Amino acid sequence: MNDYPLVDIPVAASSSHGVPLDSLGYQETYRSIVHALDGDVESRRRADEALVQRGALYHGAPVPWSVVPKVFSRSDVSYLAWIAEMMGRIMDKVTEAYVADPLVRAFFSFDPRVEAACRAPVPYERPIPIARVDIFLDEETGDFQFCELNTDGSAGMLATSEITQVNLETEAGRLFARDHAVSVFDIYGACADAILDAYRSAGGSAEHPVVAAIDYRESVNAPEIARFVDVFSELGASLRFADIRDLAYEDGVLRDAVGPIDCVWRRLVISDLEGRPSPGVDAFLACANEGRVPMVGAFRTWPCATKTVFALFHDELAERILDAEELAFVRAHVPATYMLDAQSDLSRFTQRERWIAKPRDGFNGKGVQAGSECTDAEWLDVLQEMARSGGTVQAYAPQFYTMNADGSVADGVKREEPHSNMEGLYLFNGRFAGVFTRCGTTAVIGALTGRLNMGCLVVDE
Repeated sequence: MNDYPLVDIPVAASSSHGVPLDSLGYQETYRSIVHALDGDVESRRRADEALVQRGALYHGAPVPWSVVPKVFSRSDVSYLAWIAEMMGRIMDKVTEAYVADPLVRAFFSFDPRVEAACRAPVPYERPIPIARVDIFLDEETGDFQFCELNTDGSAGMLATSEITQVNLETEAGRLFARDHAVSVFDIYGACADAILDAYRSAGGSAEHPVVAAIDYRESVNAPEIARFVDVFSELGASLRFADIRDLAYEDGVLRDAVGPIDCVWRRLVISDLEGRPSPGVDAFLACANEGRVPMVGAFRTWPCATKTVFALFHDELAERILDAEELAFVRAHVPATYMLDAQSDLSRFTQRERWIAKPRDGFNGKGVQAGSECTDAEWLDVLQEMARSGGTVQAYAPQFYTMNADGSVADGVKREEPHSNMEGLYLFNGRFAGVFTRCGTTAVIGALTGRLNMGCLVVDE
């Protein structure tokens, strides 16, 4: 991948787009090359080996990947940038409203300790330095619906970077790139730049700042952090992983098991803190509440990472936060979402094919149930559990399908079949900087439902 030019960032965002998007033609061309190579099986075998060597693993095997990558034109990318940056602006406004408006805080109804941490001072300029907004994009029409919003860790960087690289190392990828001016996103570099920009915006002055990526040891993506260690080193900083349980905080200084930390990159999901008290968690909360150590992904980014924010967009409270253009945008492109509790009338959701249930604080597809994949009795059980636990029900967004196949040949060559697609649009300091695309054959595209991760190429027209 180092042999290919990088996509220039920032991208000039544009709400205009071709119909269909150029991506469809490019992906069909790539697919025809694979067919002409009788599946390009030997290249795919080498790609499996390369993914293992580079640490792109899932349960010890190569991370699931697709034969055909997502291939966008520069025009397509400008459209994706507009989608991502419009939602990024809206997320910033919601974050600021959460801090300032008690009615907005009441709508989210967080635990008091989390609410206090979400309102703590943040010493840098951008409310949300790192985000990824996931959409279902209809490449025939250009229409789209949001699936979810992610902040802070915004996983997928290792998978998309390594799969993009192995796609280009296959014979099919090489032949496609021979005939097209291909470029790729530098997601690692853009993310590291955003973290160090936040540190400097907060007044950080260390010549070689020490950044700690904080998570639970059993949850962190160690190969991804290892890659970031090299990227930060190239930028004159150091990065290390720190387990939250090893933290101590005193007199404005945060320490892990190694020593003092200049800047925090919060990788852990806030909901993971529930029911896991420790002195390290107390130190982390104290550090967040004082705001003296720059914390990229401070707690105040959490409201926009919950499913509650989608319900807010369809509530009249959103009219206090967003202007007319922003309000029209979310109501056209965010599926109707309802928060459930013990008093909710569940009968309105009995047409199960129209709905999908999601835990309020869930991520990565965990606990998500599509009504179309349940029996009537199972769906009623799902609704009752969501009402008991305070989950959400959301209108099921239409999926867009393209032909694809599992790239791995470790267990034999898989047949090609229709796959639904989901695009994750990265935002660093409010600017679009790359795509994490996945596809799958089930109604829920997640790590636990057999999804395939996709590479991403950009073609100059």
